[in-house]
Amino acid sequence: MNITELARILKITPQELREKLPLLGFDIGPKAIKIDRNVANRIIKDWPRLKKKLEYEERLRQEEEKKREKKESKKEKVKIEIPKFITVRDFATLTNLPVNIILSELMKNGVFTSINEKIDFETAWLVGSELGFEVVLKEDVLVEEEQDVKKLKEILEKENKEELQSRPPVIVVMGHVDHGKTKLLDAIRRTNVVEGEAGGITQHIGAYQVKRKGKLITFIDTPGHEAFTAMRSRGAKVADIAILVVAADDGVKPQTIEAYHIIESAQLPMIVAINKIDKEGADINKTKQELSNKLGIIPEDWGGKTICVPISALKGQGIEDLLDMILLVADMESEHIKANPNSRAIGTVIESHIDKGAGPVATILIQNGTLKIGDNLSYKGVNYGKVRALHDYQSRPIKQAGPAEPAKILGLKILPEVGDILEVSEGKKIKHKKLRVLKKEPLIKVTSGDDDKAKKINLIIKSDVLGSAEAIEESLAKISTDKIKVNIIHKGLGNITDGDIKRAEASNAIIVGFNVKLPHLVEDLAREKNIEVKLYQIIYDLINDIQKKMEEMVEPEYKRVDLGKVQIMAVFRKEPKMQIIGGKVIEGRAETDSEVEIIRKNEFIDSGKISRLQSGKQDVSFVEEGQECGLQYEGDPVIQVGDILHFYKKEKIS
Repeated sequence: MNITELARILKITPQELREKLPLLGFDIGPKAIKIDRNVANRIIKDWPRLKKKLEYEERLRQEEEKKREKKESKKEKVKIEIPKFITVRDFATLTNLPVNIILSELMKNGVFTSINEKIDFETAWLVGSELGFEVVLKEDVLVEEEQDVKKLKEILEKENKEELQSRPPVIVVMGHVDHGKTKLLDAIRRTNVVEGEAGGITQHIGAYQVKRKGKLITFIDTPGHEAFTAMRSRGAKVADIAILVVAADDGVKPQTIEAYHIIESAQLPMIVAINKIDKEGADINKTKQELSNKLGIIPEDWGGKTICVPISALKGQGIEDLLDMILLVADMESEHIKANPNSRAIGTVIESHIDKGAGPVATILIQNGTLKIGDNLSYKGVNYGKVRALHDYQSRPIKQAGPAEPAKILGLKILPEVGDILEVSEGKKIKHKKLRVLKKEPLIKVTSGDDDKAKKINLIIKSDVLGSAEAIEESLAKISTDKIKVNIIHKGLGNITDGDIKRAEASNAIIVGFNVKLPHLVEDLAREKNIEVKLYQIIYDLINDIQKKMEEMVEPEYKRVDLGKVQIMAVFRKEPKMQIIGGKVIEGRAETDSEVEIIRKNEFIDSGKISRLQSGKQDVSFVEEGQECGLQYEGDPVIQVGDILHFYKKEKIS
C-alpha cells in the first residue's frame, strides 16, 4: 500500500506518518513510499489505540519539558519590566511564553480574563514570579493618558499660588450594573433621565452640576456596564472624589471590584453609597462585611477611614446626607481642588459626536482657566477649530465656562475623542481637503485580523458617539480568540448609508448600528443585497449577539482534566468488551463515567471507560485517595494486576 494512501485513511500527512510509525515500532525508513499491505491493515485496525499511545507519550514528553524548564528557570530568574497595567497578550510576549500558559497561571490564582484584557502590576508580578521571572515596575514609561494628566498637573503647579481659587469638586459615580448608579444621579439632579434610556443604562457620557448649601458640585456621568471600563477609567482621571455604589440587597459584585480598582489606581478619595436600603433582603451590615472582606474597605463606624452612607436612590432617602459628605470630603481635599480661572482654558473631552446640522460637537470639562467663545482649541499641537458657541449642561447658551464646569462646544472642524485634553492655543492647521473628508465621512478606524488561520466574523460598526464606538470595539476585542476573531472592516459615526451596504457586500460583513437609524431606502437596498443589518440600543445585547454568532462558527473544543490514578490489585471477570476489576486509589480520586488510560511499566497499553464504581459493595460516584474499590471497565479486556489506570475527563471549552 502507498504511504500516501495509508496517510489519507488515517487522516494525517505522509510526513507525519513516516515520523510516527517508527515510534510505534514500525521501522519503515524516512523516505519510504510503500508499506506491506498486511502491516498497513494492522495499523489501520489498531490506529485508535496507537494514536492514543502517541498522545500519551507526547504528553509525558511535554510534562518532562515543563519540569526541565521550571528547574532551569529557578537557577536564574529573567528580569522583565512592565508598566502599571499590561494586556495578557503583551505580558506573554515579554515573557516569551505561549498565551495559554499565562492564562492558565492566572486561572490558578482565581483571575479569569482574556488575552486582550489588562492585568495590573501586582497580578502580573504574582504570575511572573510563579513562572520564574523577576517582574519589576517600569517607572520611566508613561502611557499617553498619564502624560496628559502629568501635563495638567504641571500647568497647575506653574500657576501663581495667589491666583488659585477654589472650584467645584468633580465627582465620578461608579459601581456594578443594576446597583442604582443612574437612579442616584437622577435623584441628585431631580430630573428623570432614566425613563428615556434603554434598559436603565446610561448611553452617553455627560456631566451635571447641582448646588448644595450654596456650593456647586459637578458630577461626571459614566455608563454603568462592564463594556465601558475605558470610559470609566477616564472619568476617574478628571474626578476629585469617587462614589462607589453598592446595593444593600446584592453586595460586592465583579464590577464593584473592577470599579474599586479603577478608583484605587486613580488615587481618589472615596465615599461608599450603600443603595437600595428600602428593598426586601437589604442588609447594610452584611454589605459592609463584604466590603471589608473582599476589598479591604473598613467603614468609619467600624473604626476605618471610609465614609459609608446608606441611601435609597429610588425614594430619595439619604441623598442630602451623601451630598453633605461630598462637601465634607471636598473641604478636606480643598488644597487640591483649586484652579486659576484667569488662565487659558484646558480640559478633558467627556463626550463627542457628529451632529447633522452642527458637525463635530464635544462636551468638555474645564480643569483650569476659562473657555470663551472665539477661542482656538488644539490637541497635541494640532488645531481642532474655533469655539463658535458654548452651551451649559442644561443646553442653555453661555459666553464662557470656568473651572470644573462642563460645556458643550460647537464650531470644531475635527472631532476629538473621549479622553482627549484640549487647550486654548492656535496649533498647527490641517489642510482643508482633509477636513472636508472628515466631515463628509467620519471614518474612525479600519482594522484587519492578524491571524490567517483564525476564522473571522467581519463587522461594520455605526454608532452615535465616539465613546460608544470605542466601548463596542474594546468589548469585541475581549471576546476574540485564537480560533475566531472579530474583524472590524469599518467603524464610523451617524446613520447607516448605502455606502455601508456596498462596503458590507464587498467584504461579506454584518452591519451593526448602535443608537443610529436605518433609513427605508437603505433598508430596501440591504434586503436586495441580502446584507444583515442589526440595530441596538443596549451595548451588551450587541456583544451577546456577536458572541453567539462566533460560537456557532467554531467547532467545540475539549480539554483533558486529570482526576487520579488507581493501581489494579485483582481481575475478577473478563468478557469480550468488559472487565470487572479491583484496585486502590493511589493518587487523586476515581470517578464513575471517567475515561482511563492503561499504563503498564510506564508504557501505554490501551484506553477505555469506567462505567461503574463500588466501595464497600455499594455503587458510588467517586472514591478518594487511599480507598479500595471495584470497577467495571468498558473496552478490550487487556487489564492485568499491577497496571495503573489514569482517570481523566474531557470538559468542553467555551
